[in-house]
Amino acid sequence: MSDPLKPSAQKVQDAICAQGFTNQVLELADSTRSSAEAAVAVGCEVGQIAKSLVFRGKQSQRAILVIASGAHRVDEKKLTKVIGEKLSKPDADFVREQTGYVIGGVPPLGHSQRLTTYIDETLLEHAQIWAAAGHPYALFQLTPQELVQMTGGQVVDVAQK
Repeated sequence: MSDPLKPSAQKVQDAICAQGFTNQVLELADSTRSSAEAAVAVGCEVGQIAKSLVFRGKQSQRAILVIASGAHRVDEKKLTKVIGEKLSKPDADFVREQTGYVIGGVPPLGHSQRLTTYIDETLLEHAQIWAAAGHPYALFQLTPQELVQMTGGQVVDVAQK
């Protein structure tokens, strides 16, 4: 029998199951906090890591979730055009308050409140991807199509190329 998941990872597993998906959260011995660490931990390319980044709208003060490939930086100018307002980078307290998770473990779903979500189109180039699962040592495998379904996110071009 495997060890139980940490509460934050279990919250993500519960959110996955609540939507009718069967993807399984894995907790690893090695950190998955960064895209590079996550790729090494699961043996995939950095581009297959779906990193969840939270931005803050300067005018609206709302949290905006961007899920991007670990191989690319988010082009904030492109993102600003998509969203229609300037952005700021929030502090760790804002991220935790808006998502329910710490930076380095923010999953694409299971947040404390509904977030406007954008998915960078470069993730759709991969057959399988990996996303954070609520804890810096936890993640889960999924397809890009499952990511879109789970999050209701809008697919956009925001990668810095």
